[in-house]
Amino acid sequence: MEVNYQLAFDLAPVGLVLSRNRSIVDCNQHVCEMFGAAREQLIGQSFLILYPSVDEYERIGARMLPILNATGMYSDNRIMRRFDGRLKGETFWCHVTGRALNRSVPHEAGIWTFEDLSANRPVTAELTAREREVAAHLMRGLTSKEIGRALSISHRTVEIYRARLMRKYKASTTGDLIQKMMAG
Repeated sequence: MEVNYQLAFDLAPVGLVLSRNRSIVDCNQHVCEMFGAAREQLIGQSFLILYPSVDEYERIGARMLPILNATGMYSDNRIMRRFDGRLKGETFWCHVTGRALNRSVPHEAGIWTFEDLSANRPVTAELTAREREVAAHLMRGLTSKEIGRALSISHRTVEIYRARLMRKYKASTTGDLIQKMMAG
């Protein structure tokens, strides 16, 4: 039996994107449904259109470079933005995993998966870009010092953002905060 790789790509149960220089070269139907866009609307576009802000697009791109250089793989949970359709502009938690085809120039070409986490982790509080980054790292179980290193900010600054998150989510402890963020 011959394997139809194009059909497997198109109908995969996870969002798949082929990229070149952080632009979408091809994507499957699952990505289109997740972001509320037709394939033609996404192909040729920068990934920027799927981020809540230019700042987050740039910071995540810079953060993943050394990891892709070292290992060829990158993975995180982040807030993304619906592109079009009835949910246009809605933000949602998304698990993103990617592989650089050339580790020495990681953004040159890659293969990316996108998994919508909104059913289990809705976004309810209005968060700034930096608060979203700190929240994502907190949910991975990182300490303030580890988050500070990952984001190139001081651990005291991380603690300020953690305090803001705790106020917004009305949480009394970090464990309570993580539980409330996971629940939405």
